[in-house]
Amino acid sequence: VTITTRLLVSHLSGIRHYEKDIAKVKEEKEKLNRALKLTKSHQDKEQKEKEGKGIEKTDCVKQKKEHDSETKSRHSKPGRNDKEFEQEEYYLKEKFESVIESLKIFKNDPLFFKPGDQFLYSTYGFTLLSAVVERASGQKFTDYMLKMFRDLDMLSTVLDDNEAMIYNRARCYIYNKKGRLVNAPYVDNSYKWAGGGFLSSVGDLLKFGNALLYSYQAGHFQNRNGKLLPGYLKPGTVAMMWTPVPKTEVSWDRDGKYAMAWAVVEKKQQYGCCRQQRHYASHTGGAVGASSVLLILPEELEPEALGTWPVAPPRGVIVTIICNMQSVSLNSTALKIAREFDKEKRAQ
Repeated sequence: VTITTRLLVSHLSGIRHYEKDIAKVKEEKEKLNRALKLTKSHQDKEQKEKEGKGIEKTDCVKQKKEHDSETKSRHSKPGRNDKEFEQEEYYLKEKFESVIESLKIFKNDPLFFKPGDQFLYSTYGFTLLSAVVERASGQKFTDYMLKMFRDLDMLSTVLDDNEAMIYNRARCYIYNKKGRLVNAPYVDNSYKWAGGGFLSSVGDLLKFGNALLYSYQAGHFQNRNGKLLPGYLKPGTVAMMWTPVPKTEVSWDRDGKYAMAWAVVEKKQQYGCCRQQRHYASHTGGAVGASSVLLILPEELEPEALGTWPVAPPRGVIVTIICNMQSVSLNSTALKIAREFDKEKRAQ
């Protein structure tokens, strides 16, 4: 088979995640698909009832449902029933000197499907990507990334190295089987630097989000006398990264699809005065004892106004949350925060 970097970055490679048993993976996917079908069926039924009665559902009813589901989520203990963190490979303690060396964990395992046929989120797919970077750049992946973080002014973003003394490193927590808060166990993340091996701060992640948003929008603004600097990436590159890829899915947002290392929700409104989807890109993060999210909500720019605006990119709202607790769902919270700030900006 042929596995391309595009397949790797969109989780279509067929390389396994932490679960080695393909039967269990298929079972979990079938359960998820059944749940999504039930949700869709329920939504269709509500829509038909609404159309039949000629009654328009108000935002208040929608907000109540959202609030009820959010309340259930908030009052359930995070990290107690998350099967993901039952996988042994989350807790590896072996130190690898290079990402190419860490490939031995999975390189002899069979692919779960023909590359390009299905979606399966795979941290090891990103480990292989980091090995490609190491070979192509001729330097260690970690050195390559730290140079990039310096270019982006992300000076607080470092390797999650247990031996190093890292200023302001947070302690991480999990719930044990009895539901008590305890310190997270020791792990060595050198086997997955690209998929969850860096420490950062909310300030640095905001810089990262702004750099991407600037790159995305820079091509839309008129470059007045060369005063507008180019973005770190070309606008077309970011647009490509934020374009949904067929056959993908996103577990944390049913409106979204996976793109290239980002989950993306496209702009969409089918009916007047009804539900509207705003375009945004996000990604959550989960590790032993920690959870995170970075969400970018670009401002909807009017083409005719771009040449007259005295302002420069980035234009939009960026939300990032990092917490030292395992298995906390943060995407919906980040989206609500982004929408509130966006609403405030529109009202001004």
